[in-house]
Amino acid sequence: MNVRRSILVFGTVLVGALAVPVIAHHASGPFYDATKKVEITGTVVKLAIKNPHSFLWVNVDEKGQKVEWQIELGTGAQLARNNLTVDTLKPGIEIKVAGQPSRADGSHGMCCITLLMKSDGSAILRGTPPRDPQ
Repeated sequence: MNVRRSILVFGTVLVGALAVPVIAHHASGPFYDATKKVEITGTVVKLAIKNPHSFLWVNVDEKGQKVEWQIELGTGAQLARNNLTVDTLKPGIEIKVAGQPSRADGSHGMCCITLLMKSDGSAILRGTPPRDPQ
């Protein structure tokens, strides 16, 4: 009886543990507005490569004030396939970013981006481009 109970408990825990990554992953639709596009130019503050999503912080001068934007990126593996690392996108580099803005009022975030070097306009990363508003 104890062995059966142990197997049942172990099986339940295993199924729960395997389901967590599926539940944790989410679509961007509820958080970012695919019907809008925002473009910024600024300097890299920090790049954090991690899973399931990496993040990039960029300082932007908006009407004389420094505003820090948070940009949601893909997984570390996706970034590595595009040769995007903390060594290729160092703090202080000037970049241009276009993407879908956050739906949260007053926030400065975006996802699904196209990322360009400001100095020469060369593409660093081309994510899912936002749809043009209709």
